[in-house]
Amino acid sequence: MKKDFFTSKLRSSRKAGYSDAVQRRIETIKGEKFSWIDLQNPHREDVEQLAQKYHFNALNIEDCMTKFELPKLDSYDDHVFLILHFPPLDGINAMPKFSQLSIFMGSDFLVTIHQGDLTPLVEMVNACKENFDPQRKQRLIGKSTGSLLHEIIDVLVDDLLHTVRKIDGNLEDIEDIVFDETKAAGRQISLLRREITKLRRTVYPLKKITLEAAKNLQQFSKSEEDLTLYFDDIIDHVDKVIESLEESKETLEIYKDTDFMLSTEKSSKILSILTLIFTLSIPATVIGQFYGMNVNLPGGIETGIWTGLGPYTTLIFVLIISAIPAFVMLLYFRRLGWISS
Repeated sequence: MKKDFFTSKLRSSRKAGYSDAVQRRIETIKGEKFSWIDLQNPHREDVEQLAQKYHFNALNIEDCMTKFELPKLDSYDDHVFLILHFPPLDGINAMPKFSQLSIFMGSDFLVTIHQGDLTPLVEMVNACKENFDPQRKQRLIGKSTGSLLHEIIDVLVDDLLHTVRKIDGNLEDIEDIVFDETKAAGRQISLLRREITKLRRTVYPLKKITLEAAKNLQQFSKSEEDLTLYFDDIIDHVDKVIESLEESKETLEIYKDTDFMLSTEKSSKILSILTLIFTLSIPATVIGQFYGMNVNLPGGIETGIWTGLGPYTTLIFVLIISAIPAFVMLLYFRRLGWISS
């Protein structure tokens, strides 16, 4: 069983509550100096067998099988254990909280454990397994475990930059919506704020763990090159992501305030128009109330309607005496500046 465990497999998981649609995949890639073992959607026994072979800490095994665990880096005598979080890159609006990547790294092995939703990592595994790009495969597994770990984190951070570019594109769309009076931007702004907040919660711990990894991995990777320089490049990319997210956050706050101001102005205009209509209708309402009462009024039914201008003389008279005060009120409001030209 243990011997077969380290051969390449692809089988559907039907145990422990896993759905048939979720695939359990275990790949072992042999390099010149080390082995890379990648586990997607593993069962606990899969990880425990690796723990027995490489003497992993039992608490780290629990961390691997927990879907929510804080980012961390634990150092031991012969290996290090890392937990990193990355957003899945299938779409910003469909993005869950994060995707957890657990890594065990020693001098002759690198173990990656994840749920298979980190597309760049899955593509790296396929590239090494299918051998359709020998140069890339040599770059990934031809040096050391530290070099491979750098490549994994680097490609995932680079895709974070792509995610940030998508956010910038969404910001441009929101800008158009904010200044379009026929559309409401509140929901789009709230959704994008949520995604920026998720990314910020993911990226800040990533920078901290990467800084710690740059200081601690050299002794385990046995690389002839100084890995600190490579990890410094990753930190530089993470800083760019953080800077872009902060700029996006500030820009979105500006759009939120602008949308609130424009919405308030639009509501004020609507209320002003409705108030004006109601105010100008007051004279007609008052006069209509008088003529609707059961009292004798000039031109009323009891006193006899006026017919000087035809059968509708009384109606014309009522309309005129209603329009004159409304017109006077309109001129007065305009003189006060309440109504713009």
